[in-house]
Amino acid sequence: MRVVIQDDYEKMCQWAADYIAAKINAHKEDRPFVLGLPTGSSPIGVYKELIRKNKAGEVSFQNVVTFNMDEYLGLPREHDQSYWYFMHDNFFDHIEIPAENINILNGMTDDPEQECARYEAKIASYGGIDLFMGGIGVDGHLAFNEPFTSLTSRTGVRDLTTDTRIVNSRFFGNDPEKVPAKALSVGIGTVTDSKEVLVLISGHNKARALAATVEGAVSQKWTCSALQMHNGAIIACDEAACGELTVDTYKYFLDIEKKERL
Repeated sequence: MRVVIQDDYEKMCQWAADYIAAKINAHKEDRPFVLGLPTGSSPIGVYKELIRKNKAGEVSFQNVVTFNMDEYLGLPREHDQSYWYFMHDNFFDHIEIPAENINILNGMTDDPEQECARYEAKIASYGGIDLFMGGIGVDGHLAFNEPFTSLTSRTGVRDLTTDTRIVNSRFFGNDPEKVPAKALSVGIGTVTDSKEVLVLISGHNKARALAATVEGAVSQKWTCSALQMHNGAIIACDEAACGELTVDTYKYFLDIEKKERL
């Protein structure tokens, strides 16, 4: 596992965007570069920088296929809190990417299990995901894989915890009851099957989650801890998120990744 520590959120996002763009530009295979993407507040800065790079001609998304992590179940894509809406508003509408290359789970499906199976099969049809970017919750959940989700789980229907609905209620008029109780989400196994996983962790409120991801035991309680078993896992974080790391761990990664400090 790599842990790349930057001074603040902005530099963390710049580093992550630089890394993603470099991977896309270096891709020489006949098939498209397959990129997994998250929603939420963590990646917004990365999306802004990738948009800038695209408009400046520094990276093209013409040969990129994307798969998003999750979508609320029962929320139409036109709803301003659907993840389909979020991705188009914050990223896809601002870059040159073929519409047919964008893949987002259908939250309005009549057959959620079939939709999830279809999604897994489509990922497999591209030869898997090259790089999956993600963020984690304060309880360490990756995508909508809440604590105690199997670390080998695949794309499926997830029940959202009360805590998650309370946290997300800020987007629904601060009313947790307006937050959908279920979502469709890639599994932990889906994410860790990717060749590389790049997780963004920023802010004091994510300090426990970062420590659990890097130093804690591999456990279903902290689904993010599954990244310890991945040979291509990278954590991009800011100083504020490092408050719960031991001093030795913090110094080790500062030293080993010193060339990556912006």
